[in-house]
Amino acid sequence: MIGDDGKQLGILTKAEALQAAEEAGLDLVEISPDANPPVAKIVDWGKYNYQKTKQQQKNKRQAKAVEIKQMRLGLKIGEHDLEIKMRKVTSFLEAGHKVKIGVRYKGREMAHQELGFKLAEKVIEMFGDAIVVEQQPQLAGRQLSFVIRSSTKSHAKTEDA
Repeated sequence: MIGDDGKQLGILTKAEALQAAEEAGLDLVEISPDANPPVAKIVDWGKYNYQKTKQQQKNKRQAKAVEIKQMRLGLKIGEHDLEIKMRKVTSFLEAGHKVKIGVRYKGREMAHQELGFKLAEKVIEMFGDAIVVEQQPQLAGRQLSFVIRSSTKSHAKTEDA
């Protein structure tokens, strides 16, 4: 049992705890029901609920939403053009975004789908251990796409609620 001033009152029965809360003119709130014995605190419920809501809003504001950026490649992309596009993808990854890379097939290129998969593997090999492939290359219609993210989790924030 914790008092309204933050001091420990010791282990009390439920009736004693309710009596102490009533004498203080405040509410009895069970803070940790799974503990043995359960932990309860004497608080002003309105103030406690308001502070809890404000903390949740603050955590929500601080949580960074991960955007998925897209980069489209043609099947016949040149080596230099590929390097330039990969530099842009690197900047997206460093900013903490996920990147969806799509390889577009045009016309008769659909007859050589394996070339798209080879290009996807080449892109993945260019980054090496710096990335994690979240979604393996898969063909959907005339586009082969896959999703990558940075392997370092320095941008991710854990959220304690």
